[in-house]
Amino acid sequence: MTLKVGIVGVGNIGSIHASVYKENPGTEIVAVCDIVKEKADAASVKFGGTPFYSVEDMLASNIQLDLVSVCTKGEENGSEHFTPTMELLKAGIPVLGEKPISNNIDEGKQMVELAKNNKIPYAVNLNHRFTPAAERAKSWLESGRLGQIHMINMRMWINNPVESSPWFHLRALHPHSFDVIRYFCGDVKRVAAFMMKGEGREIWSNAQIILEFENGAIGNLVGSYDAGASYGLELCEVVGSKGRFVLEDACEHLTFYPRTSIETEKFSYLGGMRAFSETFKSRINSFVDQLVTGVTYDRVDGSGEDALKAQLIIEAAIKSWETGTIVDVKEVGLISGGVK
Repeated sequence: MTLKVGIVGVGNIGSIHASVYKENPGTEIVAVCDIVKEKADAASVKFGGTPFYSVEDMLASNIQLDLVSVCTKGEENGSEHFTPTMELLKAGIPVLGEKPISNNIDEGKQMVELAKNNKIPYAVNLNHRFTPAAERAKSWLESGRLGQIHMINMRMWINNPVESSPWFHLRALHPHSFDVIRYFCGDVKRVAAFMMKGEGREIWSNAQIILEFENGAIGNLVGSYDAGASYGLELCEVVGSKGRFVLEDACEHLTFYPRTSIETEKFSYLGGMRAFSETFKSRINSFVDQLVTGVTYDRVDGSGEDALKAQLIIEAAIKSWETGTIVDVKEVGLISGGVK
């Protein structure tokens, strides 16, 4: 079975999606869409597919679409996701969106609800959970190797000078962080956040966010847009009653430390993000495989609902910092309409 694929938004990220689809023998690019005519035309020449300049025109053409990547951008990298995603979901077409699901929670909820009501598979490019090391670590949790989960310590930082909005660092970067955190430890119950503006900054470019989980575990996230390239991008440590594991560098390297022994198990490199597009391939091909095998809307790995829940934690952290209080995620009033 060959899936007929379209890409909406063919800038840098959209071109990475297109490259992955072009290499996958199970997909065929049949449409490329961008409001900038020159971009759509160039993408059509490079990747194949008919060029379109609006989603409306693409849908009106009645071209067969089994999957569409929505790679638009906008404010805080998410404000332009809503309209094309809603158009596609209303047309019954599975969507793979970019993160964040949206910088607007109400819009994110509408997308998730529409996908649920229409029973359409809707995924988001939460690519860090799809690395081989992250998947192996997840299997350790599911097998009980770590015992009862006690805590998670996570950091994600990168040198990004962008000053587009006060919350750009939180909303654009940390969907990845909180998705990894939820992937390993489940839903977050309460949040307390502290933030600061780095030297010369106008945005909240550094954050320490303390977490309490529904299952009783605790944790924290350290995030920054002021960290140098030599600092490394990511570290995730999960501690249980029987041992702990540490994932490093965008979930590439994995080490297990048993609680009662000094014998460690180390995997120096299982694949990840030595090249920026590497995890895109793992994530996109995973969704393709799920669609080919007939995944139902409620069984999508890295779903729109997962992305929305990560964004809800971010909004709770923002509220915590603004009010100086510990915030219950549910009491923020953001979870509704079937997102529990």
